[in-house]
Amino acid sequence: MKAPHPNKTIGILVGGGPAPGLNGVIHAVTIEGINNGFQVFGIMEGFKYLASGEAEGNINLLSIKDVSRIHVKGGSILKTSRVNPTKQEETLRNSVETLQKIGISHLVSVGGDDTAFSAYSVARYAQEKMGIDIRSVHVPKTIDNDLPLPEGIPTFGYETARDVGTRLAMNIMEDALTTQRWYIIVAMGRKAGHLAMGIGKSAGATLTLIPEEFTQKPIRMQTVTDIIAGSIIKRLANGDPYGVAIVAEGVMEIIDHQDFEFLETIERDEHGHPRLAEVNSAAIIKQQVRPVLEELGIKMTIVDKELGYELRCADPCAYDIDYTRSLGEAAVTFIKEGGTNAMITIQQNQVQPIPYTELMDPETGRTGVRMVNIDSFTYRSARKFMIRLDAQDFQDDALLDAIAGQVNISAKEFIKRFGYLGGVAPRPF
Repeated sequence: MKAPHPNKTIGILVGGGPAPGLNGVIHAVTIEGINNGFQVFGIMEGFKYLASGEAEGNINLLSIKDVSRIHVKGGSILKTSRVNPTKQEETLRNSVETLQKIGISHLVSVGGDDTAFSAYSVARYAQEKMGIDIRSVHVPKTIDNDLPLPEGIPTFGYETARDVGTRLAMNIMEDALTTQRWYIIVAMGRKAGHLAMGIGKSAGATLTLIPEEFTQKPIRMQTVTDIIAGSIIKRLANGDPYGVAIVAEGVMEIIDHQDFEFLETIERDEHGHPRLAEVNSAAIIKQQVRPVLEELGIKMTIVDKELGYELRCADPCAYDIDYTRSLGEAAVTFIKEGGTNAMITIQQNQVQPIPYTELMDPETGRTGVRMVNIDSFTYRSARKFMIRLDAQDFQDDALLDAIAGQVNISAKEFIKRFGYLGGVAPRPF
């Protein structure tokens, strides 16, 4: 821990995609900062104006009155952007010089893994290349819940997104029952399946697919379509011609590119990640499932739905309001005591800063990604509630006959076609 910085000026910015609770952090950092003798500046649109050096009108002094009730609202009064200042040395230098011009001694960044890396890089460049002591602290947010925090500690925004997503999924499930059809929902989650799993289990979706369950990567698109088709067939055998399949966005990233050529041409963001949220992945999956069902003689109405943007700027739930106000206060306490270059977490009701160096992948230099632990009770419990083909279905002769009868083929033929999903037959493609 360093000694307290002689200057007491905080700059706060938001990077990456929106998440419920952003205003709660801004609210708490501003109030706690001012109450501890800091000036607090709001930096508009993430690193956009820092990297370009356009400070005038884009970095503004905040007062307690400015933020007094914003913690209950979604969105961000500071807006956000995905501008990446680490791509060029010029933008790193511009960022440091702009902070220095305003007199900002402490940078509070709010965002995901890319924003954390950007803030760390700016502070390190200031300290190592320019001899300027800029302290940095990061407040982790993402509805994806995939920052490398200890297991069981959510990133803020996730609980609100899960709650809103669950309510939407429950409405869709009721529609599926009423209209006797299937829905395929693709839920946001660039790499990990936390949000899809959280929504799927809470809403009682028929099945949920996440990238973590596939140990061999890449996977073939046929595997995804067969899992969904198998669930549809199993439901039909039970007399239920309806259901909802939730697929994590991250599943699309692990599909073999020979099956998914669009991944080669899709537009990418400032950090090089494919903009999967801008592609109707649910429609693509639906288009692949239909021929499988038609081949088996099944007529089924399938509706595709993307679920993501509806969740990001929702008003935060009570949990995220409370959580973000605590995180914002903790960030100010950390820098007040001389801390720097760490991400703020709350573990067992105690503030626990995690140094950036512990978050970085030693090979890539980037922050790691927390994946769903498929060996956990939480995942195993979620899996038990799903209706999908598994090994037991292929060992129960009566059930297997009933399932195979839905597509007018023998049990032996059904095993040959779908048995690989239960590990009882080789993959047929």
